[in-house]
Amino acid sequence: MGDIIDGKAFAATLRQTIAGEVNALKSERGVSPGLAVVLVGDDPASQVYVRNKGRQARETGIQSFEHRLDMDTPEAQVLDLIRDLNADPRVNGILVQLPLPSHMDAEKVLQTIDPLKDVDGFHPVNVGRLTVGADAMAPCTPLGCMMLLTDRLGDLSGLEAVIVGRSNIVGKPMATLLLRENCTVTVAHSRTRDLPAVCRRADILVAAVGRPNMIQGDWIKPGATVIDVGINRIEGEGGKTRLVGDLDFASVQPVAGAITPVPGGVGPMTIACLLHNTLIAARRQLAMLPPR
Repeated sequence: MGDIIDGKAFAATLRQTIAGEVNALKSERGVSPGLAVVLVGDDPASQVYVRNKGRQARETGIQSFEHRLDMDTPEAQVLDLIRDLNADPRVNGILVQLPLPSHMDAEKVLQTIDPLKDVDGFHPVNVGRLTVGADAMAPCTPLGCMMLLTDRLGDLSGLEAVIVGRSNIVGKPMATLLLRENCTVTVAHSRTRDLPAVCRRADILVAAVGRPNMIQGDWIKPGATVIDVGINRIEGEGGKTRLVGDLDFASVQPVAGAITPVPGGVGPMTIACLLHNTLIAARRQLAMLPPR
């Protein structure tokens, strides 16, 4: 029976560490890191995420600047707002909540963010720097997964890792981070032949495909460490909905050595890593300024 990797507890400890470092930054430099979140429209899930991000930022001493715009806001207005935030010295990190309305070019919007303030790690400059092994802001969800993996396994060198899913947000940067830890990495996807056989090779399996309960227990190498990035809402008993991952937890847990639950696994790590990235961004920006 695989051990449960408690992302919620790990994230709470990480936030405590961040709060201490934020407090030290205030004492040493008189600066409180600032995170600006831009939300366009009224998507219920996005509203919950933004509310949680703001609350957790404030709890760690990070200033939270929330900009909520109507669904029909012109793209040009959003771009102007981002340019203003780029120039605002109180703001160290900028996050644009996805998805954006269909009349906006998400790539154009994200590329307008100053790479130094790109705490989501989505700007092409950060993507490129991460890929070539340079110092870069890593996307929050893959970064959180890596923290959980290294805490569980220590040295990852030589392990075989399989990622199911090739998105720009999780799959591709996850592969890059695992390569940096000297894993042998396979990125599987919808065109992969005999996906179960590929998954069975994995010492580390990261499920990030967005299909509920897709990966079954007989796909898992006995003792593997399994990270479930999926967050899927399905109908449960009595017409109520519930959250499940991309793994069929009931069949996977008996085979795996360790497994993240949904909820309570990767999800809490994503927001904690956003705060971590905001602190890192603040330090880098302060390093460019003369000391007081």
